[in-house]
Order: sequence, then C-alpha cells, then structure tokens
Amino acid sequence: MTLMDVLVSFARTGRVGPLHCGMSLAEAEDLLGPGRPHPAHILCPGIDGYPYSWDGLQLMVTQRAVSGIWINLWPGSTARLPPLVLTESESFEATVLREDLTAALDDAGCRHVVNSRLTFGRQSSLVTQPADVCAVFSLPGRDNHVPHRDRHHLDVMHLRRA
Repeated sequence: MTLMDVLVSFARTGRVGPLHCGMSLAEAEDLLGPGRPHPAHILCPGIDGYPYSWDGLQLMVTQRAVSGIWINLWPGSTARLPPLVLTESESFEATVLREDLTAALDDAGCRHVVNSRLTFGRQSSLVTQPADVCAVFSLPGRDNHVPHRDRHHLDVMHLRRA
C-alpha cells in the first residue's frame, strides 16, 4: 500500500484503515498504541476537541470518542504515519501534487468538488463526495524543498464529525 492508496481510501470512505469517527479513543489506542495528547489535555485532562497525535496522523477527540481524523503532510520532507496506516513504510516522501491526487480520485471513481470556503490566495481545497473528506493544498513556502514551486501541494486531508 502506498501513501496515495491511503489518501484515496480515506477520501472515498472517511476511514483510515480501521480508524473511523465515532470509535472510542481507547479503541484507537488499542490499534495504534498510546497517542501523544495535545498539551491542553495535560493541563485540563477532561478538555474536548483537541488532537491526539501519532506522527502525521491526528485524531480529534470529543467526549473520549474520535470526532475527526487528520493526515498532515509537509511537502518536500519525509513524514511518518503509524504502521497500521501505512504498512509498508513507516516514513515516506510527503510531497503530493494536487493534480496527482485529483487524478487518483478520478481513477478510483471518487467524486470531488472545489471547497470554495478554503480556496483563496495561495491555497485551494476540495471536498470528496459522499465521504465529505476535505483536502487542502497550497503553493510551497520558501522552506518547502520541492521541484514544482508553482504547483499546489497537499498539506492536509481531514474529516470532522460533530
């Protein structure tokens, strides 16, 4: 399985492997191991709406249940996802061009539309249908070491459920 396979599957289903919104944090930690809680959890242990992280994977937690899933990428760098998510490679090249992702979504029959709320300035966004996964792209910053500086790169894919 490649990073693109993970991204397309997430876009189509709203799931990252067995991870899904609505599962308990305890179930997620049984699968992934203990997550790294946001510092707000340490200061206020019962606080809601902050992420637990496993490298490039974040799960938003509300009332001890997963309410959001985020895959964070850093174009031009090497990123990490837990082995449960990307089984063949714990670290990977984190550069994904917008046109490569949209072509993969089209090939998989995953519909997507422009997300006008997050398309402005140097960034663009799309939302997949029917899973409602949002992908946000941007032009690279000066610290992003990528060959195509004039093209939009994927920064994050996320799903948020109330």
